[in-house]
Amino acid sequence: MAYDDLRGFLAALEAEGQLLRITDEVLPEPDLAAAANAAGRIGEGAPALWFDNVKGFTDARIAMNVHGSWTNHALALGLPANTPVKDQVETFAARWDAFPVAPERRADAPWRENTQQGDDVDLFSVLPLFRLNDGDGGFYLDKAAVVSRDPEDPDDFGKQNVGTYRLQVIGNNRLALQPVPVHDVALHLRKAEERGEDLPIAVTLGNDPVLTLVAGMPMAYDASEYEMAGALRQAPAPIATAPLTGFDVPWGSEVVIEGVIESRTRQIEGPFGEFTGHYSGGRRMPVIRVDRISYRDAPVFESLYLGKPWTEVDYLVGPNTCVPLLKQLRAEYPEVRAVNAMYTHGLLVIISTAKRYGGFAKAVGMRAMTTPHGLGYVSQVIVVDEDIDPFDLPQVMWAMSAKVNPRDDVVILPNLSVVELAPAAQPAGLTSKMIIDATTPVGADARGNFSTPVKDLPEAEEWAARLRQLIAAQG
Repeated sequence: MAYDDLRGFLAALEAEGQLLRITDEVLPEPDLAAAANAAGRIGEGAPALWFDNVKGFTDARIAMNVHGSWTNHALALGLPANTPVKDQVETFAARWDAFPVAPERRADAPWRENTQQGDDVDLFSVLPLFRLNDGDGGFYLDKAAVVSRDPEDPDDFGKQNVGTYRLQVIGNNRLALQPVPVHDVALHLRKAEERGEDLPIAVTLGNDPVLTLVAGMPMAYDASEYEMAGALRQAPAPIATAPLTGFDVPWGSEVVIEGVIESRTRQIEGPFGEFTGHYSGGRRMPVIRVDRISYRDAPVFESLYLGKPWTEVDYLVGPNTCVPLLKQLRAEYPEVRAVNAMYTHGLLVIISTAKRYGGFAKAVGMRAMTTPHGLGYVSQVIVVDEDIDPFDLPQVMWAMSAKVNPRDDVVILPNLSVVELAPAAQPAGLTSKMIIDATTPVGADARGNFSTPVKDLPEAEEWAARLRQLIAAQG
């Protein structure tokens, strides 16, 4: 089932027992973030959290941890709640092949019910804001979908970007934005500033679950996130026209914020507890001037807790990082079987592949580092044989312990680019990268003693399915 807005998905989660309503009065800080933090510690079936009794807020509706479990992730894709992680990734990859699916433009978007504009804009009157970690420099919108267009080609639908970037509220009508240099919004801003122009922007909050998945997904510059959302949800993504910018925005958003990134204006933003599990420091970042807010009656404020993994962000950007890397690698190396980029948005990646010749695995690892996403994120790659499941960490650890000779199989590449938020980067944005070749040598690369590996018994796979059925029947 495809959900057209956040409210429809929350209702479905509740019907599945995956929405927990907190009826006791809670404090905005630390209770809201602490509860979402705790949800990441209670297992892979954690529910979404709903708060509507928050001290100091007279009329707040806050949703947390909406994507924060494999159960909820499966339901967002319209899959059974108990779908295994590997099957969710394979479904993601299969639906990718349907791209592009054109969106459906609709009128009467529900976020048109209320408007603030000009001098009346007041983010604090619309949004129940609270800090996510006690060291954060302020209030953040961290689960928004930010829409921008290429100033040099504004009519190209594919170059219109929909991405997730952290936004700090720094005034009634001002936001600070962190545009990572490898992301599309940073390219749009650079082009606008080279022309001496502000960059129009739309920030949408409380979106349907698949649009949120796609907004955090590494895609080609001219590939439309709306067309990918249609492929993943197996139905056209509903969009509407934003009244001020004319941008294409999600039809079902709770809140649509429009304005401009002011050209060559910078202000200190941060610190913020990031997806790496560390705080990032304060930096001078671009500033958004908000000129219009459109919002639904009784809007739901959706926020994302992130910190030391695993938290909701890891479920949110896990499969949608694995699959683009898999598709990009397979385009040049069809031998690649699977990619596990679940860890810290792909700073660590595990790849299983067949080999053509000696040294092939290292070539695959280097290519992963030079994909559009890999340039900024992939800093460590473990390459394993095609019969190793990269999602099964005991198998990966066996390959690491049994097949790696550090002298020959570990490659260190100095002074390569990485996202500035990577804690190990020194200086920020620059790091050494590492490939660990945990594959069996082939071809000209004849070394070690790998001639007689033990294989699973032919009947083991059938017995595994049988055991799962027996265990399920017991439950």
